Amino acid sequence: MKAGLITVAAAMAAGVSARGHMHARHNHEALHAERGMANETCVAGCTTIYTTIYGEATLYSPPPPATTSKPAPAPTYPVTVPTPYVTTCPTTGVYTIPETTITITEEVTVCGASSTKATPGTNYAGGVTTVVEHSTTVVCPYATTVVSGGVTTSTISTTSYVCPSAGTYTIAPMTTVAECEKVWVYPTVTSYAPGTYTHTKVIETVTETDYVIFCPYTSSAPAVPAPTYAASPAPTYPASKPKPSKPAYTPSSKPGELGNSGTKWAITYSPFTAGGECKAAADVMVDIEAIAKSGYTSVRIYAAVCSGLVNVGAACEKHGLKMIIGVFIDHTGIGGAASKDVTDIIAWGKWSLVELVVIGNEAIFNHYCTASELAGFISTTKAKFASSGYKGPCTTTEPLDVLQASYGVLCDVVDIMGANIHPYFNPAVKAASAGPFVANQLSLVEALCPGKPAINLETGWPSKGKHTSPEDQVTAMKSIADTVGGKSVVLSFFNDLWKDAGDCGCECSFGIEDIVSYF
Repeated sequence: MKAGLITVAAAMAAGVSARGHMHARHNHEALHAERGMANETCVAGCTTIYTTIYGEATLYSPPPPATTSKPAPAPTYPVTVPTPYVTTCPTTGVYTIPETTITITEEVTVCGASSTKATPGTNYAGGVTTVVEHSTTVVCPYATTVVSGGVTTSTISTTSYVCPSAGTYTIAPMTTVAECEKVWVYPTVTSYAPGTYTHTKVIETVTETDYVIFCPYTSSAPAVPAPTYAASPAPTYPASKPKPSKPAYTPSSKPGELGNSGTKWAITYSPFTAGGECKAAADVMVDIEAIAKSGYTSVRIYAAVCSGLVNVGAACEKHGLKMIIGVFIDHTGIGGAASKDVTDIIAWGKWSLVELVVIGNEAIFNHYCTASELAGFISTTKAKFASSGYKGPCTTTEPLDVLQASYGVLCDVVDIMGANIHPYFNPAVKAASAGPFVANQLSLVEALCPGKPAINLETGWPSKGKHTSPEDQVTAMKSIADTVGGKSVVLSFFNDLWKDAGDCGCECSFGIEDIVSYF
């Protein structure tokens, strides 16, 4: 069977939600976009617009892209295909879409479009759904988007997805966060058989702005069978040995590797009261003592705010803990608060306490800087720290998909690879599978920069919010601890009551203080 691939370019205006505090962990539902273009008109023969809107994509596993790109070869398949005719109408009025007929002579696979109604909050659609009966790997094509020069292009890629246990998985779904009810158009993988396709003339009275008219083609051609994606053969085990209950994460030994082989290593800490004020030094000392008694050996802080270096540093020094310190890049970019963090860290200078410096926390994901800008900032910051006496490793951290798109410029400037891996925000992952999911994602991170180890710099599971419970939190955190606890930084020891709960109702409820004894 011959098949062709076609990509559909689309313009997208993207916006990012502001943080409630300059040092707050990102809101996982912060990306949203406006559909359509302000100057577009909708008349007979109007232009088809595919606007793709998506949110945090750390939750699926596309293969790493090439570090260099080449112009696509000239297509050898029919360029005109019967993808649904999508028209965006910016104003109210009567719109006429003429009848159109398309004939194709060979089967064609394209990146088409579908639509659904998005309600306020987080919405999921698209992706490839598969059912597996055991832990296995599924290889399949999926529709996704890439952004280059401000233009979003829908395209078809192929991914290998590790299903950690039996169940139903949706691979590479699209995500959008809507502020109000609207029609969401997203890319899909679509195949068309040879034949003649027609969509009839449509006359529609539009009574609301930014309205989308979706006109599918019909044809007498036989439908193309839905593709099936074969999973890897199930592993076999001798009758005398039970099947392992969970996969183990076994990273290769690399110089400069952090963490340990146990169930606990590091945990995040924010020196804020429930009202968002800075905690007193005495209160920080009590908090860090509790963390030390729970079995964690390192504390991650995101920035130097609230005398965090001085107060948290003194407490860690007293209770025998190491520190993972951060240079926080916010909406001011690499020349704003981040530069002040660098100055404050050098002035503090307690390098004997520091086992890692994290320069930027999801700065690329939040569009605070580009990958190239971040790489340059990491390089110059490392040099400043080295000249002031720091001999340890530096890195940055992003969701997996951002790292896969940016590793070509980041690998040369980081000493280890860091990622924020949150199983809770993948709707296909149940609490019991949280650990295997993180392990799989971490193995993909480790493969990006050969010779450099990888660590999970932020992970957890909330006790409150959508689709979770206190029991789920215990189950998920035990799974993470048993599988990759020694390579993960947990978010967080205390509930961060100074944060807004967010659309998920969960952002302030990741604390494990009450359940830490279970794992």
